[in-house]
Amino acid sequence: MITLLADTFVGLFSPPFRRKEFFQQLYFVGNRSLVIIVFCVCFAAIVTILESSFHMKLVIQNDSMVPGFAAVLILRELAAIVTALLLSSRVGAGYASEVGTMQITEQVDALKMLGIDPINYLVVPRFWACVVGGMFLTVISSMTCLFAAMMISQLYLGFTSGMFLSSMHRFVQFKDVIFAMIKGACFGGVIPLVACYFGFNCQQGADGVGRATTNTVVVSSIAIIVIDFILSYTFTYLY
Repeated sequence: MITLLADTFVGLFSPPFRRKEFFQQLYFVGNRSLVIIVFCVCFAAIVTILESSFHMKLVIQNDSMVPGFAAVLILRELAAIVTALLLSSRVGAGYASEVGTMQITEQVDALKMLGIDPINYLVVPRFWACVVGGMFLTVISSMTCLFAAMMISQLYLGFTSGMFLSSMHRFVQFKDVIFAMIKGACFGGVIPLVACYFGFNCQQGADGVGRATTNTVVVSSIAIIVIDFILSYTFTYLY
């Protein structure tokens, strides 16, 4: 893994720069995942608002601060982490099975015989696509989450859109969006590295590909949660 990380870092700034592969992978990461992410984060936002209102009424008999607290939670944690975990399940599994199949069918060895660096050809475009895609998908999911939270606040909690935005403005700062984008980029970068590592080390047979795919989803999910803790802890000193 350390060797793969080092080779990928060198490949990020070494020609040839494979723009065609980058845009193909960006389409796979972004466009193909957008509907799934938007659908899931909407329900996550609805649950967050309703549960926050219920418990706040239970404890202090007032839920006037629910929009502000929910907006902070959505921007700082919910949108980024849900987006990353969904990407690890879909994109990570896809990359692991694709690279693993190439490994066991000796396509990776064929690339080496043709003088093509597998890291530069397979890992680097996927890494850049996941970093860029993760960053923008996090922003889109954050905006979608906030919109869904505002709609459910209007329908079930009696907050107007003006009240929701006013409460959100008191709690949310622009740097929350910047920090969310940083998280999305970091989470996105983890997924192809883990997926390609298990793909390159895939064992022969369908069982080997399945094991590589499973390991990718598990390890990348754990890595995302650990990195989320590290980044959240670091960002507390910047607020």
